[in-house]
Amino acid sequence: MYAEIPQPVSPQPQLFLLEESIGSIELFPAVWGALEDLTKKDLNVRKSALGELIELDAARFSPVVSYIMVTRVAEPNIELRSKIIETLGLVLLPDTKEFPAPEDVRTSLYFYLSSFRTRQVFSLLQASAEFGSIEDHVARLLNACRYAGNHLIEILIDPKTPIEVRRQAAVMIGKVGYLNTLPALEKLAGRLEARIGGQTAMNFASQSNSKDSDLLPAVEDAIRSLKTPQRVAEPPYSSIG
Repeated sequence: MYAEIPQPVSPQPQLFLLEESIGSIELFPAVWGALEDLTKKDLNVRKSALGELIELDAARFSPVVSYIMVTRVAEPNIELRSKIIETLGLVLLPDTKEFPAPEDVRTSLYFYLSSFRTRQVFSLLQASAEFGSIEDHVARLLNACRYAGNHLIEILIDPKTPIEVRRQAAVMIGKVGYLNTLPALEKLAGRLEARIGGQTAMNFASQSNSKDSDLLPAVEDAIRSLKTPQRVAEPPYSSIG
């Protein structure tokens, strides 16, 4: 299970933490320009802006930059969204020299992640369903949201939600370790098994049966993961401090 995340007090965002980011003041014009472009309607402008922010590693040293990126996790373009998610996930890990991001940056980021609701959680799942390489980053961000388990279950049991997103919800429940979801998972597994068994006995296969068969293994994996006594620890610096 991922480490418990303390609930931080809302910080006053600063552009850069100068004591931990020597010389970054020269980057202010470029950073502000890129942040402004990140909100433009033109997709190519947004892509270029994100590329510049990533090149400057601005999210790692600026609470404001990481905050603005958090507000973009529902970015309409899913490829760009996945890069934003990856960038935020990397902020919560040590850099190549094993240094964590400044504490104020991580504290600010955890605070804003903790306010995620179903819409943001859905956006994360949709991106990880499309780009499997960001699964660990999505799990890391969800770990900062205390009530993400409730949102994940809501998405998982909704038959109107695309099956690949529902499957990702089950994957994340098991990966992060929301133990409070176990009763709902077991109930869902029972319903899926009953529907699959009933339709098989009547010798016909429907679209619903196909979806149930696709979803059940992920739900069963999540249940097994939650019931496993020894779980794989989250990488260092997943929590504050």
